[in-house]
Amino acid sequence: MSWQDNRIQAAIKGTNPMLMKELKGGYLVFGDVQFLPGYCVLLPKREVASLNELTLEERSAFLLDMSIVGDSLLASTSAIRINYDILGNTDQFLHAHIFPRYAWESDARRKMPVWLYDASNWSNPETAYHEHQHRALRQQILATLNQHY
Repeated sequence: MSWQDNRIQAAIKGTNPMLMKELKGGYLVFGDVQFLPGYCVLLPKREVASLNELTLEERSAFLLDMSIVGDSLLASTSAIRINYDILGNTDQFLHAHIFPRYAWESDARRKMPVWLYDASNWSNPETAYHEHQHRALRQQILATLNQHY
């Protein structure tokens, strides 16, 4: 079984290569694609289908972590704002997408949800995560995040 088959269990076991840090309410992983540099995903500490399946304490920790990751992205990148998405429409497990948004995006694109970008961004080798290309940004985000934890 690949770490991609169960990203939460792989994070728990420490075998998810995208894992950046265990937080109070979840596991922060760097995005598989980086067409918006700094894109991250927050995974819960246990497998649930939706935010509503977490206890109130777990929800609070998860959502607070999500916002602190956003703070870290703002401090570590030239992002002008952060978009947060918890959808659950495709993958049937809770996860929060945390997208930095940039002034260099076209006005039309910047005003729209990330999901309206061309679908090729999710599979294009040029937008995929590459350790040598994205290591410095990943480390900067983690260093900024470590100031909060």
